[in-house]
Amino acid sequence: MLRLTALTAALMATTAIGVSAETLRWARAGDALTLDPHAQNEGPTSALAHQIMEPLVMRDMTGAIVPALATEWMPSEDDPNVWVFKLREGVTFHDGAAFDSEDVKFSLDRAMTPDSDYKELLASVVEVRAPDPMTIEIVTDGPNPIMPNNLTNLFIMDKDWSEANNAVKVQDYEGGEDTFAAKNANGTGPYKLVSREPDVKTVLEINEDYWGAGEFPMDVTEIVYTPIQNAATRVAAMLSGEVDFIQDVPVQDLQRVADADGLDVRTAPQNRVIFFGMNMGDADLGNDNVDGANPLADVRVRRAMNMAINREAIQQVVMRGQSDPAGMIAPPFVNGWTEEMDASSVTDVEGAKALMEEAGYADGFSIQLDCPNDRYINDEAICQAAVGMLAQIGITVNLDAKPKAQHFPLINNLETDFYMLGWGVPTYDSEYIFNFLVHTKGEKYGSWNATRYSNPDLDAQIVALASETDLEKRNEMIGEIWQVVQDEALYVPIHHQVLNWGMKSDIETVVAPDDTPKFKYFSMARS
Repeated sequence: MLRLTALTAALMATTAIGVSAETLRWARAGDALTLDPHAQNEGPTSALAHQIMEPLVMRDMTGAIVPALATEWMPSEDDPNVWVFKLREGVTFHDGAAFDSEDVKFSLDRAMTPDSDYKELLASVVEVRAPDPMTIEIVTDGPNPIMPNNLTNLFIMDKDWSEANNAVKVQDYEGGEDTFAAKNANGTGPYKLVSREPDVKTVLEINEDYWGAGEFPMDVTEIVYTPIQNAATRVAAMLSGEVDFIQDVPVQDLQRVADADGLDVRTAPQNRVIFFGMNMGDADLGNDNVDGANPLADVRVRRAMNMAINREAIQQVVMRGQSDPAGMIAPPFVNGWTEEMDASSVTDVEGAKALMEEAGYADGFSIQLDCPNDRYINDEAICQAAVGMLAQIGITVNLDAKPKAQHFPLINNLETDFYMLGWGVPTYDSEYIFNFLVHTKGEKYGSWNATRYSNPDLDAQIVALASETDLEKRNEMIGEIWQVVQDEALYVPIHHQVLNWGMKSDIETVVAPDDTPKFKYFSMARS
């Protein structure tokens, strides 16, 4: 019999006061990494932030861009390099302070600093201006046709609160820094932070003064968020009624949850691709058995590794059919994705062996694969499958799986040679992928590019996308960049994720393609 001791302890406070029909008990495998809204561009972190804080514009549960703290936005009639945003009147932060353009300017300037994980989204920004309390002007280096798309996860902080609490600087998460903003929040969102115990429990309550109180259902009045890493424990909590909503029903338990009285599994394609990254830039690797050389620097080795992965086997055996094999690191939702490129990764073990021999590695080599075990659907199991597949071409893989809180800093700090990563694209445009994953890692770009790949000519093409207003020409440029990414085999794509949300049957919502539930949209039809 499965024991729920840890979960029961985490939910004890809720049980003691009695759960009302408006309380939603939410669980998923991993917690938010921080409450600092600019420190980590990571899905669960952003999902929690969306309940508490708000951007200027956001995506609703269908993925459409809708107004949030801005009600109107348009390029300036006087200067094509300026976007003008009209701000929402009468908004207050949770502590009662008034919201205005100074908060927006402060927040966007903050998000452009080196420790921010969102700086790539604002890389084309020259200046943020606040000409009056309800207007923001974003000045870019050339006309930027997709600036609003870049702002959907850029949350606005209260300038005065930040200054008063020594939270002006973005938390250096990768450096292990802890700050006031990492555990506290003062947003304008529909829910206020009541308590926060990282990796244990976070409690939110409804913001009675929320500007959107009359526009959204707002049926959920309290949120109790409990990360439950163990898949069996998470499902048991759902089946026993201890949680109401889990975002990541394990694929092996989909039918079990769907067949349970009063529970639903709701499924949709996700705007996210899972892949492996490789350190191709260093002269020698720290986690292999090849002295004085880097086997991953040879494109033939990278292509061989790509050819050794049997994506259909992963889809059927590991994912139980709940994935779509990928040949490029862009989800089908994204501008620049093509069916031809996405079908380009074909398993060919004999061809891969020939490439390994041609590259001088007929006897293979050993290397460490760093993998998270609480972030993506079956992440560690996918890595385990890859270990066996790469062994067929002589590559001995030593798997090191750990929680995402320890895994992601390895990527950001360039402390891994071979790693798993998943990437969602909130802008729905390839520029986002290029800025973070392809451009040379530097002060404004490439913060998640641990491949050490650097191509100045390609960098210039990527930067040029931000100011190309001829959309047909821009799409041609995107296609040219993708061709280089594919030819160089910068990454090994695995698959596009499929979302499986489990919930009480009387919760009314759609499955958001970005895997970010926004609970102000949820309706609760409980008796």
